[in-house]
Amino acid sequence: MNNLYSNVREFWRKRNTAEFKHAQRARYITWRREGTFTRVERPLRIDRARTLGYKAKPGYVVVRTKVRRGGRRMSRPNRGRTKGKNLAVDKTSGKNLRWIAETRTAKRYPNLEVLGSYWVGQDGKSKWFEIILVDPVHPAILSDKRINWINRKVHKGRTFRGLTAAGKKARGLYNRGHGAEKARPSRRAHGRRNK
Repeated sequence: MNNLYSNVREFWRKRNTAEFKHAQRARYITWRREGTFTRVERPLRIDRARTLGYKAKPGYVVVRTKVRRGGRRMSRPNRGRTKGKNLAVDKTSGKNLRWIAETRTAKRYPNLEVLGSYWVGQDGKSKWFEIILVDPVHPAILSDKRINWINRKVHKGRTFRGLTAAGKKARGLYNRGHGAEKARPSRRAHGRRNK
């Protein structure tokens, strides 16, 4: 079936085409001038947004968030001095950049809950993600039985606790069986067992 969503999905899947690179290049020029958080009227990737549960109705907010690329890489100390405490070269947060973008956006909009996110672009310095947020106390959300689950207390601050798709992926919860014994119920809880 050749409809709008399949065409958009195919466009974003083939990222090496000249059409995709030309469209993205024009966007990056604009996005670099913008701030870290930019509220947008409609999602850029409508197919991914709808998959995550987005609806074009009041109560849904889409924010494009910029995150710097790369890890917290430190340079080694000079050889001529003693620097035993800070010999680490790599410092990792244990989070992927999409989860970091979600948590920063949730802090910026404390009255909204993160529903999900997806990649929309990157250059040599930054990555951009679109974050789908929901107002849990909006009347349009409370009256919709497909999304009013987000108003329950157990879902408050879900991105800070790694309950979104990006958080679950960083926590290793999408891996099952051999090699994933330490992921559940959490890495911290597994380390405290039998202590």
